[in-house]
Amino acid sequence: MYWGTLAGIRTRWGVYHRVDVGFVSESYGCAVVDGWRRTARVSVSVSFRRRSSLGGRMTTKTTTTRRKRARDEDDDETDDAVKKPTKPTTKPTTKPTTTCPYLDTIDAHALGNFDFEKKCAVSLSPINVYACLTCGKYYAGRGRATHAYAHALESSHHLFMRLRDGKTWCLPDGYEVTGDEGGDASASLRRIREVLRPTYEEEYVKETLERRSTWRRALDGTEFLVGCVGLNRVSAAYESTSESSARDFGASAVLQALNRVPLLRRALLLHDDSSDSDSSLFGALSSLTKKIWNEKNFKGHSSPHEFARAARERAGKTGASLMNGDAAQFTRWLLNELIRDEKKKSATKHSVVESCFRGRIEILDADADDAKKVAPFLTLTVDLPDAPLFQDVMEKKIIPQVSLEHKLLKKFDGVTVDPKTRKRYRLRELPPYLVVVVSRFAKNNFFVEKNPTIVTFPTRGLNLAAHIPVPAGDETSATYDLIANVAHDGTPENGSYRAHALHAPDNAWYEIQDLIVQEVLPQQVTLAETFIQIYERRREEARARSP
Repeated sequence: MYWGTLAGIRTRWGVYHRVDVGFVSESYGCAVVDGWRRTARVSVSVSFRRRSSLGGRMTTKTTTTRRKRARDEDDDETDDAVKKPTKPTTKPTTKPTTTCPYLDTIDAHALGNFDFEKKCAVSLSPINVYACLTCGKYYAGRGRATHAYAHALESSHHLFMRLRDGKTWCLPDGYEVTGDEGGDASASLRRIREVLRPTYEEEYVKETLERRSTWRRALDGTEFLVGCVGLNRVSAAYESTSESSARDFGASAVLQALNRVPLLRRALLLHDDSSDSDSSLFGALSSLTKKIWNEKNFKGHSSPHEFARAARERAGKTGASLMNGDAAQFTRWLLNELIRDEKKKSATKHSVVESCFRGRIEILDADADDAKKVAPFLTLTVDLPDAPLFQDVMEKKIIPQVSLEHKLLKKFDGVTVDPKTRKRYRLRELPPYLVVVVSRFAKNNFFVEKNPTIVTFPTRGLNLAAHIPVPAGDETSATYDLIANVAHDGTPENGSYRAHALHAPDNAWYEIQDLIVQEVLPQQVTLAETFIQIYERRREEARARSP
């Protein structure tokens, strides 16, 4: 803004005034001073502050000259700003158009599966983020003063999709692109919307996903099985140091295992996450599950980066240290936080996670039967016998073997006393899905030690009634089948986790370790150093059909 002073302007009242003129470039305003025509460039307004030579009261007169602009700035540019009341004006409306000459500039290879955190690449703002459909980068806003608009002018990338709802605009023109005119480009735009926000119908989930094995081809030519896709390791998202970021605490393997639970998976796929807050852990897990089971994906793997962000924020609020734990600790923490999110949102306080995994156990003292307590549980922890300290005659350590059915589950027969707690345990209510945790890690005063004992277990037909007392009425329905297994390899500090998942439509086992997915035999599942197991309780009709 430039300021100048024009003196001696005579008004129609015959009074001379001293005039201060403020102006900027772009337009022109004129004034007559002492018979000469003075021209000043002004853009929005020229403000004359008149001071009467007769000592009169100073008055202000504002002349506004506005250039008509295309009102392409939508309400999302001022979502967090307080709007001042203005006079009603006639606002030009821009109708969505379906003919865009830039649809052929869409590059689906650069978009991925929209796995990464939805923040602007320049300002790191998570508000009103748009994805450039040409280069795949994220920018905030789409008005003239936003980063998306500047990117469109600098890089000649014109199509931007709003990540909140999948609407597409052409910049800098500012019109909406619907993509309904047909053709390959429009079909590509519709597929991008389906990858961004996949939706599922209940009939499709029950009849197609849970009963049919679907193979698809990614954009790079590789084939992937819908529902059995790799996940990036998310351990680096919790800590910033290189030493801790390299440590795997089993988050990806646990997420793969939980996706094998049909009841929980169905609730996550049908969940409406449009009303969820950014800190909702259940909504983040729902979005990740929808991407895992989306047959329109561009890639044969996904990244749980959004879920990792939500888990990191929740862990910071609750004071949990996920990196210092293992997969068992992460599983217990995750199940409890999911239950908390469900009950907070549901008016009936109903939780799908509780209906899947919650059972009841009776706790008795070692010497008295009268002092007993019934408590709910989500996971059952079994203890391994101590590993041998000395080597055998072949100068090798003996790795013992122990049976899950005949040895480890005896902890819950109501007779065996736990040497650590001096308590006895007895099952009072069996859950539909039983989560068994094998306690492999023991921490002493100096380091964390891993027990390498091999656990033998069946993949089908684990009958609890044949080994431990079960609640009355469940003697004939206490048979479980394994649907997921999480194994740990290596040392506690530098080891890694892998998941064995049963794909129910083709009854085949797949080993998933980060991004690597391969089919394995059921016998190979039992050879791994199992750490977490998820069993599904047989139904009456399923048990009647089984041999």
